[in-house]
Amino acid sequence: MRWPTSPYSGGRCTWCGPASRCDTPPTPRPSQEIPMHSESATVFRNVRPYGAEKPQDLTVVDGVFTDSPAPSGARVVDGEGRIALPTLVDAHIHPDKTAWGEPWVTRNPASSIAGYTAEDVKLHHALRTPLKERAQRLMGHAVTRGTRAMRAHVDVAPAYGLAGVEGVGAARRALRHALDVEIVAFPQHGVVRAPGTRELLEEAVRTGAVDRVGGIDPIGFDEALDEQLDVVFSIADRHGAGVDIHLHERAGTGLESLRAIIARTRALSLQGKVTVSHVFCVPGLPERELDALAAGLAEAGISLTTVAPSSDLVLPIERLREHGVHVGLGSDGVRDSWSPFGDADMLHRAHLLARVQDARLDEELEAAFRAGADDGAHLLGLARADLRPGSPADFLLVRGECLPQVVVDLPRRELVVRGGRIVARDGELVGG
Repeated sequence: MRWPTSPYSGGRCTWCGPASRCDTPPTPRPSQEIPMHSESATVFRNVRPYGAEKPQDLTVVDGVFTDSPAPSGARVVDGEGRIALPTLVDAHIHPDKTAWGEPWVTRNPASSIAGYTAEDVKLHHALRTPLKERAQRLMGHAVTRGTRAMRAHVDVAPAYGLAGVEGVGAARRALRHALDVEIVAFPQHGVVRAPGTRELLEEAVRTGAVDRVGGIDPIGFDEALDEQLDVVFSIADRHGAGVDIHLHERAGTGLESLRAIIARTRALSLQGKVTVSHVFCVPGLPERELDALAAGLAEAGISLTTVAPSSDLVLPIERLREHGVHVGLGSDGVRDSWSPFGDADMLHRAHLLARVQDARLDEELEAAFRAGADDGAHLLGLARADLRPGSPADFLLVRGECLPQVVVDLPRRELVVRGGRIVARDGELVGG
């Protein structure tokens, strides 16, 4: 294949067409030396990276793209002119709670975190399908829609013990050929207000069953700012784990919690290992205050995630990105006790992000896609899948005109590829 020196030349993207102005070019990577013969080589013929006008061939050897000639005996897959796009990363999802694929669940009224968590427990006991099977069903569905990795928040509380961690862990092992999964031990019922939770968090992290320890609304829900954060950060520090804290608190309360998280991240030198999810206190901040806060987050290496819930609660992603703050995009709950909605389809989530941002221009639609692909990969420590030589061959094929149109129209994911191997076709998992 012949790669352009830069797809972002002269203010237009040579992949997406003259109407596009992509502002975050992928980092060029050196060509990879490959053997003349390889059993793990595939040529994906006649595809259009990012909607390029002219089809080209993508050559994969040992799971990564190369610009060297394909070795003899390479497998050939005809893309039939479809658009090739990187697969996406779900930076925030709760697969342990899901009723996806189960008989319809009628939900009861709830208006507070305590009320929703009580409904979680009821649903947990009402569902007859084992948690591992439900989680694996949802996670596998995500793969078929073009997800290559996810950060799974799994409830850890006396009401469940570590059943959720064990179930999602089993699902992660079953899908390891198709999906990277980080697991967060998430204290949905609170760290301090639910006695026994801190011991469960410690056990989950100590045994290596999870990758991160979570927290939730230290002031508004747990009513113990210092005590909760001391527990969460001390566990992470002792065991070398990451942190991901749900922060639904708004206005001054949320900012107080967020500044305390920044201070502890700096004090323990956990830069690059801490994420704060939702962060409803940030949208709507005056520009000067937002810029100062963003500078503090960037200096501490703290990332954020949003699930694009509404126009007034979605994070100002572009402004944060200007300061060097990475913002991942996630599904949140999927058909659980909190909501009947959700589908674990990250292309759909990028569509929703664009809608709540009132996106209209091509570059705005493309930016919504990048939030689900590039920033999510950064949060999970994954190589950026940008379809260029040296990058992982993780991509999907769809029929369409260009990337902005794909974000709007959400075409069927006809082929999903992980490391050069086809893992889903026409909505169904293959291989294993």
